[in-house]
Amino acid sequence: MAAVIDDTYAEAFRSIYVEFLITARDRRWVEHAVSAATGNASSTILCDCEAGLDRFVGPGGDESVATPDGRPGAIVQLHVPRFRKDRVEALERAALVRISQNVLTCPTAACFNLVESQTYFRLGRKIAYFGDGFQQRIERWGRKLWWIPTLGGEFVLDRRFGYADGLMGGNLWYFGATSDAALAAAERGVAAVAACPGVIMPFPGGIAGSGSKAGSKYRFAIASTYEKYCPLLRDNPAASSALPEGVASVMEIIINGRDLPSIVGATQAAIAAAVDTPGLVQISAGNYGGRLGKSFIYLHPDKQPVL
Repeated sequence: MAAVIDDTYAEAFRSIYVEFLITARDRRWVEHAVSAATGNASSTILCDCEAGLDRFVGPGGDESVATPDGRPGAIVQLHVPRFRKDRVEALERAALVRISQNVLTCPTAACFNLVESQTYFRLGRKIAYFGDGFQQRIERWGRKLWWIPTLGGEFVLDRRFGYADGLMGGNLWYFGATSDAALAAAERGVAAVAACPGVIMPFPGGIAGSGSKAGSKYRFAIASTYEKYCPLLRDNPAASSALPEGVASVMEIIINGRDLPSIVGATQAAIAAAVDTPGLVQISAGNYGGRLGKSFIYLHPDKQPVL
């Protein structure tokens, strides 16, 4: 029997994001660079940004997307919430640190901008100072680049990296009769979202096993565990459990992306992929009645306004 799909919506909020392409000699080194560049970037609660892999492109990936140098590549996004007063500075800092410390240092890697925008960071120039005066401005593959000599040969990257408005916080909750069922459903959802362009899933393996709510009883914390949906607090009166009967575990997918249509498409793909998972009781989502964001992603597609 298919799981119940809750008649609700996920509430996404505005972000600004950078999107860049990492290439390397082969897929293995692309994966190493992506893993490093998106590390410790699961949640805006304490991380400097939320980061993740969109998809692999070029040889061995989505070959409809060519890479400038013809090598295997991967598209990465970094998001910072738009409600942060220092959002522009924070995003630039996150991109500067991650490209310079995690992509530049990866053997055979190169890095290219993917957001053409009137707003941009001069990251190439800042990172090029690593060349200690030996760096050069060059043109290659029809692009204006910085060239930096390295022990392994060279590192090249675009001079400018654009940033634009995006969205964060699309989400799905998988309610399982067992922890294995909830995790299996979430894994199916992750695989479906991974095939959708324009979105990322910033949590480990794409899944959050510790979904949070905004706010806390402690003034120093901006978010905390969502006690109403913690199975082991079901019998605690203070938690006011809202779990459906028969649910022993909840797993969550968080989806960030370029725009609302991208997240809506990924959400529907994740629902369709997981709904028939054995032991899955219900699929739902988290929202705050529009207090956090104004972009709603409805689980029932007939409720979604025409985009």
